Amino acid sequence: MKLLLKLARGIDALNSLVGQAARWLILVAVLISAFNAFSRKAFSLSSNGMLEIQWYLFAAVFLLCAGYTLLSNEHVRVDVLLSRLSRRKQLFVELFGLIVFLAPVAVLVLVLSWAPFVDAYTSGEISSNAGGLVRWPVKLLIPAGFLLLLLQALSQVIKTIDELRRLPDAAAPAN
Repeated sequence: MKLLLKLARGIDALNSLVGQAARWLILVAVLISAFNAFSRKAFSLSSNGMLEIQWYLFAAVFLLCAGYTLLSNEHVRVDVLLSRLSRRKQLFVELFGLIVFLAPVAVLVLVLSWAPFVDAYTSGEISSNAGGLVRWPVKLLIPAGFLLLLLQALSQVIKTIDELRRLPDAAAPAN
């Protein structure tokens, strides 16, 4: 179990690093957006490439931070129901959700998004907008983001099982 917990800590560190780096992407997106608005209003200049890079940065933050959101325990849950359960039952619900719902969906999206990325990369796909950007970097964000989410789900499964192992058994008689 110690080796698995070490793996979980490594995954946590990776997603934490990605989450911290995404803060800078948000700043860059805001600065680009402000520059676009200023140049459009002040000089009647506009760039489709600059508009698309904003979308790419938003996609990067959204997709790459899914694992970080799971690590930070900021994802959506039905806490009203969960809060009424014992800690052991809460952990079993968490484990069930990670294994039955999150992991299969993450694997499915990861697998299905790989071919469109490869196609865009090998064909040199470019946006149809004048002055648009190449598409493969943004298409790579989908499998990358879901890989990070899947890895974080694995980390959460390891940590949940470890916590379940350390909890006193509810069926065991109290001494």
